[in-house]
This record gives sequence, structure tokens and C-alpha cells, in this order.
Amino acid sequence: MGIQITPVTKGVCGSVEIAKLFSKHEIHSIGDSHLQNIQRMKEAGVEGPFMLLRSPMLNEAESVIIYADISLNSEMVVIKSLDQFATRHGKIHDIVLMIELGDLREGIPSTHIDEYIKQISLLNNIRLIGIGSNLICLNGIKPTIEKMELLSSFAKKIKEKYATNLKIVSGGNSANFQWAQEVEEVGLINHLRIGESILLGTDPISRMKITGLMDDTFVLEAMVIESKQKPSKPSGVITFDAFGEVPSVKDEGEINRSLLAIGQQDLDIKGCNPIDRKIKILGATSDHLVVKSVGKKLTVGEIVEFRIAYRALLHLMISPYVKKRYIS
Repeated sequence: MGIQITPVTKGVCGSVEIAKLFSKHEIHSIGDSHLQNIQRMKEAGVEGPFMLLRSPMLNEAESVIIYADISLNSEMVVIKSLDQFATRHGKIHDIVLMIELGDLREGIPSTHIDEYIKQISLLNNIRLIGIGSNLICLNGIKPTIEKMELLSSFAKKIKEKYATNLKIVSGGNSANFQWAQEVEEVGLINHLRIGESILLGTDPISRMKITGLMDDTFVLEAMVIESKQKPSKPSGVITFDAFGEVPSVKDEGEINRSLLAIGQQDLDIKGCNPIDRKIKILGATSDHLVVKSVGKKLTVGEIVEFRIAYRALLHLMISPYVKKRYIS
């Protein structure tokens, strides 16, 4: 469809192993939200170019010039700071100007496009290579055909008015999968920043598996550290739990209840599901995951496997307490 892909590594904490796999394919760049991840990948020999996805902080502007080849921007004061450091280092830094399309995360109002482009054109070491948008992440606004047509129209006006060559028009992220399936013509959209769909093989909007992609790339293994038959309902006066919530527990009588050696400190339990359907998650504290097993009793030392969603993957890959094992 003429769409370039920037695979995103923020979901795997800038994993060098995974980034090296990405760099073996025909990609536009490797994207991450954290400069520390980009620095680590670059120093490990991962071939770029690298795109910084989160708008730069003012106090990291010089590091952006050193480690990132491209950055997404929406504040003029930051862009000017990038220009100062790019000049100091004798570099030309490429930027993508983010435009607000309704999800209300990053992006300038469309009424400010002319103002920003005029100011950027006065800078010596900043090169505007494209415009972009971000949808769904904050308020769930879907990247519809209409939204993408609007972004294309902005790109067309910029090209006509300023006779500038926008190398990329970045339509969004993994949530654009449905749009790409529905549309007959992509317009001027020629770039997407894809993380979840590549890593987990799922469509963020439908939460369904994408045909042809793998949805078991990541598997969480947790060990049983206690396994006993206990009541399902706690006894005594119920008050706030460790996370400030009041539990509501259904009385199911005696159940096979097990503790696993992982907890909320390491993952978001709403984003993981036991592969064995006879095992159900009951809850978690900071370092314990509590499950029940139906029709069988788990044994101490047994490994329970989980499929994980993006929200769980983020925590797991960052946690220093979770060992990562790569299987080729």
C-alpha cells in the first residue's frame, strides 16, 4: 500500500535482541519513546535510523541530537532548542510535526500549522520531513477514513503552499490496522508507527488476532510457591487492600488456591490470562499472584503460563525481577 513502517520498541523496553530482528527488514526507522532505550540500542550496534516518539523534554534536547535521527515535535520552544544543539554538533536533525486530530494527546491545532512551518523554515539545522498524528492512545478516538483524509488534506496544503517535500505523512500507530483494511486509497498517508500489532499480533481496536500474525510471541511463566485448599471467601472485617480498594469476593466454598511468585510490581494483572483455562486469576498483591485451579491442584514448583496483552508486556519488560529468555 506504499506505507513505510517504523516498528516500535518501547513495549519491550528497547530490547536489543528484538530491535536487531527489526533492523534486518525493510523498515523506515526504529521508534522508541525513551532516549535511554535508543542510546542502549545504538551502542549495542543496532542499525537505525532511530525515531524518538515522545516529544522531547527541554533538558534532553542535546541528547536527542546525539542519539536520535528523527523526533516527533509539537512545541516551538523545543524545536528551537533542538536547532541550537544541532548547530553546536554540526548536525541536521529531522522532525515530524504532530497535528491534533481529536484524541487530545500531543499535536498542534491545525490552525497553527502555518505559524509553525514559517518559524521552522527560519531554523538552520532543523529539517521538517513530515507531519503526523496520534489517535486512540488517550481517549480511544478511532483513526477512521475521515480522520486520515483530514491529515492527508493538511499534507496536501503544506506541499502546495510551501513547495516542500514531506517525506512522510505518519498516520498513527497499530490502531490504524482497521483503516488500512477498509480504505481503497491511502491518500498521502505513507507511514505508520507500529508496536503492539507486530509484537503481539493483535488489533488494538477489536482486540482480535490479526490473520497471519503471531499472538504467542511472548509467554509469561510464573512459579507456584504455595498450593493449598482454602475458603474462597475471606473471614473477618473487610477494609482497604494494599492498593486502596475494598475487595468484593464471591463465596464459592473451598477451592484449590495457589500463590505464584509474581505480582503487581511486575505486571498489570488485567493484561494477562492463564493459557490453561482451568486456572483463573483471583487477585494480586505487590509480589504475589493468587489463582484458583478447577479440577486439579497445582504443585509447588510448577510453572503456570500466561498469554499477555500490551499493558502487561510494558510492565514485564521493564521489571528487573522478571528474567527475559529469548528463544530463536
